[in-house]
Amino acid sequence: MTLHAADFIARKGKHPITMLTAYTCPVARGIEAAGVPVILVGDTVGMVEMGFESTRDVTLEHMEYHIGAVRRGARNTHIIGDLPYLTDTDPETALISAQRLIAAGASSIKLEGPKAEVIAHLVDNGIPVVGHTGLTPQTATSFKKVGNTDADAQRILDEAKLIEKAGAFMVVLEHIPYSLGGLISQSVGIPTIGIGAGPDCDGQVLVINDALGLGDYWPPFSKQYAHVSDTILKVARAFTAEVESLEFPNNIIQLTGSGNR
Repeated sequence: MTLHAADFIARKGKHPITMLTAYTCPVARGIEAAGVPVILVGDTVGMVEMGFESTRDVTLEHMEYHIGAVRRGARNTHIIGDLPYLTDTDPETALISAQRLIAAGASSIKLEGPKAEVIAHLVDNGIPVVGHTGLTPQTATSFKKVGNTDADAQRILDEAKLIEKAGAFMVVLEHIPYSLGGLISQSVGIPTIGIGAGPDCDGQVLVINDALGLGDYWPPFSKQYAHVSDTILKVARAFTAEVESLEFPNNIIQLTGSGNR
């Protein structure tokens, strides 16, 4: 059953919300089968899948492609689509961009920063919105933790409140002190989803590549539940050895006798 904005709000403080990113159909299919209630198709795809140096290189066309793939794999899951850099510069531009992501298969959209007018305009036009404050990669100059000073912590708290007031139904808190994550979670009436924001948030999100150990670098606030990069290396080496020794494909059991699928 697909959950909607009101369902997530009803879970605040009662039922922790699990969120994972996905960018491909088979991964999305597995996440849905595991019962994860919400998938984020994040612009992190640019860095973890496409080899870009920054999420700022991701386009709407990239996001439409990956949202479509994820929707085909997770037909009954709430899917959040990220608005890429510079596609939400003003309310009308954001609405056109968001409508394209919804048409591609997103259930809601996420945008970075305290863009009250943009959020309100999207919500007024029937687009459910997830906010994002703390570290905002599209505009950040580094990936260091933010909110360490009283002034910066107050700024982030104020942004979370503004995002809620503008009409967002959920807000992502990224790479901030755990105490600040807890304070914001107590101060707003919508669910907070932490990524490096501590255990007192209403839910947690991980980039699926980080969780799988797929890559060569992972943020300090992530956890690797497997090491898929090592498996890929092992499989590629084994396949190469069998091809060079002529063992493959002779060692395949041909169920049909013809070798055809």
